[in-house]
Amino acid sequence: MNNIGIIGAGTMGVGIAQVAATAGCKVVLFDANAPQIDKALSGLEKTLQKLVDKAKISQEKATEIRNNIVKGEALQDLKDSDLVIEAIIENKDIKTKVFTELETYVSEDCIIGSNTSSISITSLGAELKKPERFIGIHFFNPAPLMPLVEVIPSLLTEKSLAEKIYSLMKDWGKTPVIAKDIPGFIVNRIARPFYGEGLRIVEENIATPEQVDEAMKTVGNFKMGPFELMDLIGVDVNFAVTTTVYKDYFYDPKYKPSLLQQRMSEAKLHGRKTGKGFYDYSEGAEKPLAQKDDALYQQIFLRIISMLINEAVEAKRLGVANEEDIELAMQKGVNYPKGLLSWGKEIGYSKIAETLQTLYEEYQEERYRQSPLLRKM
Repeated sequence: MNNIGIIGAGTMGVGIAQVAATAGCKVVLFDANAPQIDKALSGLEKTLQKLVDKAKISQEKATEIRNNIVKGEALQDLKDSDLVIEAIIENKDIKTKVFTELETYVSEDCIIGSNTSSISITSLGAELKKPERFIGIHFFNPAPLMPLVEVIPSLLTEKSLAEKIYSLMKDWGKTPVIAKDIPGFIVNRIARPFYGEGLRIVEENIATPEQVDEAMKTVGNFKMGPFELMDLIGVDVNFAVTTTVYKDYFYDPKYKPSLLQQRMSEAKLHGRKTGKGFYDYSEGAEKPLAQKDDALYQQIFLRIISMLINEAVEAKRLGVANEEDIELAMQKGVNYPKGLLSWGKEIGYSKIAETLQTLYEEYQEERYRQSPLLRKM
């Protein structure tokens, strides 16, 4: 698969284009908003120059990567692709419209993939004339740096295609995992409580955002706390993923979105990209210091980690992915310091079960129900 088409020249699209071009593929990058392609390619040139300056790649390699990517003037320019990966807005109708048009241009053998983070692969592919050629190929942001790629076959995907894409991603220098087509796949399903429970703790005035972040970094050794991470991802993007997962799980209380996060989204306090989110990123702004409280930090960490471990155990029970891939996905996709299943063993599954039971009794909410498998571990 040497000819790659990328639809969408946003951060993800150009990032995936860079990954494919670095692996020696010829890439056609297309965006319906033509000026966005020029902007993306200009940004890529700066990125490549920085890599050269830091001696991460040679000048020759940088030139080769850039020359491997050409601008597509129209969707039709992707007609010779062996594989097309879509990385546009998270909207099912818009994506479907693009796929059905694309199918009229590409060959019968062309594989069509979506970088969606939360929309059902089966529902996206079902509209195609050849749904068996359609598959989820979910990169993580920033695509050139984050090793994980979730490969998601739909119910209609041809059986051998997942392995084919899995091998291709390895050739591209990535760490692929194969996931079931369930809402949120592996990472976005299991990671929901990292944000959701952090938000709940703040909404209830148990702690401040900076205290929650400090607790997860100092006690849990996470690189970033949930509020720092939401600001980096985009509060609006994180809220949209949570809302999709909640809706697609038929409003399971476990994935219920946060009112605080909704209000932040409505106020356009989206984090780094708007200059303000849970923290202020404007020039000269100082980050508030967390009021240290060791007992509170332990309580916050145990509450959030118990929810995360419970989700990982449930994913294992439901066969969302195999145990090795569940562990790998959380470490390589969202930089967790350890695999959650081994972390559960280390803390003690009985301690996790006890924490969740206490929360369940306190709140009387299904949100805190335990996976049936947790009690047996």
